[in-house]
Amino acid sequence: MRVAVVGASGNVGTSVVAALAADPQVDEIVGLARRLPELELPKLRWAQADVVDGDLQPHFRGADAVVHLAWAIQPQHDRQLLERTNVQGSERVFAAAAAAGARSIVYASSVGAYAVGPKDRTVDESWSTAGIESSIYSRQKADVERLLDRFEAAHPQLRVVRLRPGLIFKAEAASEIRRLFLGPLFPRFLANPRLIPVVPRTPRLRFQAVHSYDVGEAYRLAVVGEARGAFNIAAEPVIGPPELAQLLGARQVPVPPRVLRTAAHLGWRAHLQPAGPGWVDMALGVPLMDTARARTELGWEPRSSSLEALADLLRGLREGRGAPTPPLDPETGGPARLGELATGVGQRQ
Repeated sequence: MRVAVVGASGNVGTSVVAALAADPQVDEIVGLARRLPELELPKLRWAQADVVDGDLQPHFRGADAVVHLAWAIQPQHDRQLLERTNVQGSERVFAAAAAAGARSIVYASSVGAYAVGPKDRTVDESWSTAGIESSIYSRQKADVERLLDRFEAAHPQLRVVRLRPGLIFKAEAASEIRRLFLGPLFPRFLANPRLIPVVPRTPRLRFQAVHSYDVGEAYRLAVVGEARGAFNIAAEPVIGPPELAQLLGARQVPVPPRVLRTAAHLGWRAHLQPAGPGWVDMALGVPLMDTARARTELGWEPRSSSLEALADLLRGLREGRGAPTPPLDPETGGPARLGELATGVGQRQ
């Protein structure tokens, strides 16, 4: 089996190619990235391509499956660039995969594609994927779901799988996550639980997380199996203020949602941190997911709990961990993070 992985050098991509490399059914992996990494794995060869304007079809020829992971989270201040990369880029990937004769497409959707839903119970994959209007990320994930609906109807011969994971963590992704969401002003020592005395007790602040290696395994199962359709991917337990407080040894302090959103908005507008207020809206809005279908039809079981995944990320943040790919490399932001500051926090790539 030959598998092409688009966006193979990031948090999820590196876990996916590692899982595929360990599978005896997979003979070759073509990892596509905008910048060629130094990471070496058995069966993996790298190819340079950009979903915005690259010639993708030659890389997909002979591939049994195309895994589409490429997604830009920054710069959030440039919405047109995000649209070209995420929505139009996804359309180009799907079209090129069909034209090249691929038999399967496995797409990285997200819990962020879901519309506002309950936090006191879980929902299955039939919940509306209309997104959260105030979140660029959520809106574009929803747009690609609609695009993929049309594509799937036009290409019934293709097996299409959509994975919708919660928050995805691992230590090696710490530098990328810090760069995308916390920015260059975040000091590493603040990731020490002993230095986080309080956590917000905010209504609807409940979310699901999963370790990146477990997500990689879900993609492997989706590639080599025969399942099709959408699958929620998350580990237990659901994380809320009580779970955060216990993990960090902190106490809970009541914080209204509008205070969280205002703080995120002011920091984003002032370019003090790259994550805009839409991320708060999405975190408080999306439903909790039922993962029964992934367990029964994919045969997927997470090896790490959601709290273990979060603890691994915190460890990576403290230690400045990374991996030998441009997105994960701790030096990507330049010496002393000066490159990040020079390009504008959340404003430009």
